[in-house]
Amino acid sequence: MRNFLLFSFLLFILNGKLSAQTQHQNTGWFMFLNNTKFNDKWGLQFDLQVRSVDDWSNVRNTLVRPAIQYFINDQNNVALGYLWQTTQNRLNGNSNNFLHEHRIFEQYIFNHRLKSIYASHRFRLEQRFIGRANDDDVFSQRFRYFFRFIQPIKKTEAAFTNGVFVALQNEIFLNIQNKHQLNNSFFDQNRLYLATGYRFSKKIDLEVGYMNQAVKNISNHTNNNIIQLAVYTRF
Repeated sequence: MRNFLLFSFLLFILNGKLSAQTQHQNTGWFMFLNNTKFNDKWGLQFDLQVRSVDDWSNVRNTLVRPAIQYFINDQNNVALGYLWQTTQNRLNGNSNNFLHEHRIFEQYIFNHRLKSIYASHRFRLEQRFIGRANDDDVFSQRFRYFFRFIQPIKKTEAAFTNGVFVALQNEIFLNIQNKHQLNNSFFDQNRLYLATGYRFSKKIDLEVGYMNQAVKNISNHTNNNIIQLAVYTRF
């Protein structure tokens, strides 16, 4: 547990350095993530996210993301999925402006244990079709690496099916095609997240946490302080 907290602290320091000299925002995110296995080999992953604008005044983004999963074994699985994202920009004196982004993505997930820590690593490649207000749509590709550690508060030798836990995760986003049409940078953003939650059963988790999102813009950075409420279900 001590090593887990030390690692969390070091990651937050690193993320602070990434987001130095930035504009700051404060937002709220809600996430629902479901994994359903049809049989030993096939399953469906689905997540829904709702994100507010700065200072929580209204909804800015909605994301709907289904994917078909293939389970190689208990530790490894791959998936092919689609995302639809809407972005609402409220302009003074004008009607709301809705932008849309569509993505196709391929991913690989590796799950394992580090003593009492439940670890997961995700590698995702995205093909992004980004809509813009001037109808000058953009296609790009982005690579994402994500890891998540779950540490149960109560020690358990068997599978973790009930109780309080802490979670640490980080995800880095890298532009690998047409970066000049986005932020002109290989680095896109980093999301560092620390949360506490409760596992009601092997089928449902509820957690709340703080995320620091460091985003590289064309001429500056954005540091987004996020409070996230998340629900995880497994069937």
